[in-house]
Formats: sequence, structure tokens, C-alpha cells
Amino acid sequence: MTQKNQTVVTEFYLLGFSLSTKVGFCLFVVVSIIYIVTVTANIFIIVIVIIDRRLHKPMYFFIGGLSFLEIWYPSVTVPRLLWFLLTKEKSISIIGCMAQFYFHFSLGTTESFLLTVMSYDRYVAICNPLNYLIVMNPTTCVKLLLGSWAGGFIIIVVLCIQVSNLSFCGENVLDHYYCDFAPLIKLSCTEASSLEMLFFVSACFIIPGCFLLIVISYIYIIQTTMSFPTSFGRRKTFSTCASHLIVVCLFYLTNIFMFVRPTTGHFLHLNKTVSIIPSLVTPLLNPIIYTLRNKEVKKAVKKAVQKVTYKK
Repeated sequence: MTQKNQTVVTEFYLLGFSLSTKVGFCLFVVVSIIYIVTVTANIFIIVIVIIDRRLHKPMYFFIGGLSFLEIWYPSVTVPRLLWFLLTKEKSISIIGCMAQFYFHFSLGTTESFLLTVMSYDRYVAICNPLNYLIVMNPTTCVKLLLGSWAGGFIIIVVLCIQVSNLSFCGENVLDHYYCDFAPLIKLSCTEASSLEMLFFVSACFIIPGCFLLIVISYIYIIQTTMSFPTSFGRRKTFSTCASHLIVVCLFYLTNIFMFVRPTTGHFLHLNKTVSIIPSLVTPLLNPIIYTLRNKEVKKAVKKAVQKVTYKK
């Protein structure tokens, strides 16, 4: 890693957001509230899915799995952002940076796979309802959930190893609030065109690939729904799927903007702001959307609240 007449980098400085002390503190309060609400709401959904037998169905099994994921995904980057906003401490060790890079992209990839699995679940439920519980049996559901996690963490291993082998010398300021791929490549003094191509191909395979599968699933779902004899059946189906589509569009469109393009260019500075959506907004919207737009979940929540109130 050492090069002649150059200083070897032992830590990075995350530039974060250039804010005044007052604005920074206000942002700290807002982000703290969103993060606490996000974690609490997702834990609440997991608990509701576990304790209410009426929710022991494949759909809610995956909703619980997504909620579990949405606890950890923002936890990789948001606490570090909060620490920066509160203390202005910018430094992060190379090991800490690589760990953050690995877990952030592994969890993001896992979410891509899981959202795809959830669309497949809706496809089977609507297009093949008579065989739904046979196709989506408990064993299959567990395999699909664990497969999403295993796939997400295994795929990113190769990228993480390649990034950790880069040489960093001279400038060590990352224009981001977490260790993202493009800022790391920009600081590297190693020729990394092959790594950039590997990242780009991987991003194209994972993000648009999963998004395409989801779109295909919903094309079949819409075709099947339009053949329903009653408008009530169509409304009910569209209502069930709408919440999934909202989360999908927010998550995939922002990630396509950030990662499915070259890692250089004048749009790079926007990544830092846009990344707030999948890192903070989507994990917050997930429990809100699934709770407010799902009658069975609302009934389960009401029942749980009544039990707690009765005991008091």
C-alpha cells in the first residue's frame, strides 16, 4: 500500500453534510426521531406477526422478514451519521469503513432479493390461489427467506475483498456520510477500472434484474385481476399489492439512480442526498404502509392494544 513520496492512509474522514451547528442539531433531532420510530415500528410488526395466529401466513412471514431487515439496514449507516451530526467527529478507520461498506451493500442486496420473493408470493397467491399454500409451504418460505440473506451476503464478499485490496494514499476525505463505493474508488491510488466494471455489472444484475422480475410478476397479477368478475375483488387485490409496489418503487428507483451508471460524473454529489431515501425513508415507510393499508394487520394491532389496555 505504500508508494514513494506518498502518505499511506490509515483512516478516512467522512465529509457528511456541510451544515451550520444549528441546522446540524435540528437534522440530528429529526434523523434521531425517524430512526427510533423506524426501529420501534419494525420491531412492533415482527412481534405482531409472531403472536397473532391469524398472521401466520406466507405473506406476513415475509413482511416480518422485511421488517427484521429494515431494523439492521439503516443501523449500518444512520448511527454513524447521528454521531457526526452531534460531535462533528469525521474519522473512521479503514477496517470500520470496509465493515460498513460490506454490511450496507449486503443488506441492500438482501432487500432486493426479498422484495422479489415477496412479489413472487403475491403472484402465486393471486394467479394460482388453489395451489398457494402448497407452493408457498412453510419449508419453501423459510428457504426463500434464508436464500435472500445468504445470496445478499455472499455476492458482496467478492466486491468487498476487491475494495479492501485497493491502495489509499494521499487524500483521505470521503464526500459522503458513509463508506460508499464511488467515493472510495475516487480516493484510491490503484487502477480500478476492472473493479468499477465488476461493480457496475453486479449492480445491473441485482437491481434492474430483480426489478424486472417484480414488474413481470405484477404484469401477470394485473392481467389476472382484470379478469375478476367483480370490482370488489379487483379493488381488494390492488389494495393488497399497492403497499408492496410503493416500497418497491422507492427502493429500486433510488438505487438505480445511484448505482446503475458510471461511478464518475457530475451526478455523484447527488448520491449523498438521494441515499437518504433507501437508508432512512424506506425503512420508515415499510411498517407504516403495511400497517395502514392492511386490514388483517390493523385488526391484529387493535387486538394487541386491547389486550395491553385490559391488563392495565
